[in-house]
Amino acid sequence: MSHLIVLPAPASCQRDSDGRLVGLAFDSSPPLPAPATNPWLVAVDGSEQALRAVAAAAQRAGEMTACALHLVNVQPWLGKEAAEEALASRAWLATGSARALLDAKGQPWRLHVAMGEAVDQIIALAGHLGCSGIVIGSRGLGVTKSLLLGSVVHKLMHLSPHPVMVVR
Repeated sequence: MSHLIVLPAPASCQRDSDGRLVGLAFDSSPPLPAPATNPWLVAVDGSEQALRAVAAAAQRAGEMTACALHLVNVQPWLGKEAAEEALASRAWLATGSARALLDAKGQPWRLHVAMGEAVDQIIALAGHLGCSGIVIGSRGLGVTKSLLLGSVVHKLMHLSPHPVMVVR
């Protein structure tokens, strides 16, 4: 049984040189105030660790005078037709709990959806937004497994020019 996903209209869409959909953004209701002050980027993949990262970011945002929370969900590369059909719905499903948590706290957000390598996309978006920091959930793999598997958290901590907060 398939579930019908009702998606809101995206606030923006990005396409590559071939016209393939490679990025989207969706806003909460009400949306983030513009211009966003003190933006923080929270990586969300649908996992419990990511949800804990969103909760920690929301708590920190509530303690600050101003903070704009941007969620990012990075999907693997899809072909042109697959991107049109599935990019938005995959990200919308993966971020449902995170968006609901922020909505329940009355915290506005913007969801950014991108395709590609997670670390590259997260760092690029943080730079584009001028983020004060990046929040990400730990997978808890341990040092040996992280090195062997090349975890996103491990790479992000070493490659990001922005502060990275890892939530366990």
